[in-house]
Amino acid sequence: MILVSEVMSHQTRLQRVEVRFPRFMEAFPTPAALAASDPERAVELWGDLGYLRRLHHLRQTAVIVTEAGWPTDLTVLPGVGPYTAAAVASFAFGAPVAAVDTNHRRVLSRWVGRPLRGRELADQAAELVEGSESAAWNQAVMDLGALVCNPVPRCEECPVSAWCVDPCVYEPPPRQSEYPGSLRQVRAAVVRTLARQPLSSTAALAETVSSPHLEDALAALRREGMITGDKSGWSLS
Repeated sequence: MILVSEVMSHQTRLQRVEVRFPRFMEAFPTPAALAASDPERAVELWGDLGYLRRLHHLRQTAVIVTEAGWPTDLTVLPGVGPYTAAAVASFAFGAPVAAVDTNHRRVLSRWVGRPLRGRELADQAAELVEGSESAAWNQAVMDLGALVCNPVPRCEECPVSAWCVDPCVYEPPPRQSEYPGSLRQVRAAVVRTLARQPLSSTAALAETVSSPHLEDALAALRREGMITGDKSGWSLS
């Protein structure tokens, strides 16, 4: 559940996740259920969350966990980076680690009075979480950043304003452009088209997904194991 929530929330508005998450978990309440799922049904329930490679990695992880259990190092799982691994370790398994997201970076930077990033941010978070109940600490800092310590801070409402060195410290995270017509968008269109039904040829697929990037998208998706087929027919893996 924690991993699904974290993967869905990555670069996605919370309002979308709140709609999709309960339906997805109802259909696939366990790793085994997701591992055995039809890819078309999984894509349907993923809906408008985007970044369909995340769903592919999530289904791969479900297979691994079902067959071999959870690994000690969660970053060996497909698509699981340091933040997601720390969040799952903390919230699901109670590991004493800091799960540093954008909210943590903003709050901790203001507490120390300078922009934190990289190793310095990780070290600062690790020092602060030490000796605490990590899940509660991570959630508290996350909520503080989301509700009070916003990009434009509401310092008069902050319960720990006395800890703050400089509330004006803020570096907005880079935004990823949509890039209409990009390879990423063509990949998503291919997967959504094949989720409705397999197609008998690349020409048939091109009638729905018309783009100069179509061949590149098909090659990349097949290489990553998200689709199977060739010019004579394509389907989801």
